[in-house]
Amino acid sequence: MPANGSWTIMKSDQIENMSEKEILGKILEILISVDQKMDRLVPKGISMTKTQSMDNEQESLSSGLDVMTLLSLPEHLRTTATVLFERGPATAEDISKITLKERAVESGYLNQLVRMNHVNKYRTGRKVYFCINDDKRTD
Repeated sequence: MPANGSWTIMKSDQIENMSEKEILGKILEILISVDQKMDRLVPKGISMTKTQSMDNEQESLSSGLDVMTLLSLPEHLRTTATVLFERGPATAEDISKITLKERAVESGYLNQLVRMNHVNKYRTGRKVYFCINDDKRTD
C-alpha cells in the first residue's frame, strides 16, 4: 500500500497475474487500513450499533440520532444537528446565531433533517421549533 495510506484500484489484468495469496494479502492490507480509519472516526467505547446501550449522557442522542447516523450526514447537516442537540429545541434563527449562517439556510438544513426523520418540527404560536427526534415520544 502507498505511504500516504490510500490504495489504488487495480486493473483486472493486474489481478489475474497475482496469486491467490497476493490477492488475499492486498485485501488484508485494505481491511487493516479501513479499520484504522474507523478507529480514528469512532473513538473506542462508543457503540456503533443501535441495539447496544449507550451511556446515560448520550441516551437522548441515540434515540433519534445515533453516532453512526451523525457521522454519515454531510458536514453542513452534521453541524446543524450537533448544535440542535446541544441547545435543545430551537428555532432556525436560534441555530443561525450559533452557526453564523443565514436563518434561511439553517431553516433549509433543519427541514432536510425533518424529511430524513432525524428532527421533529412543531409550531408554538407563530414560531416554528425544531428538536432532535425522540423515538420514545408519542406526539
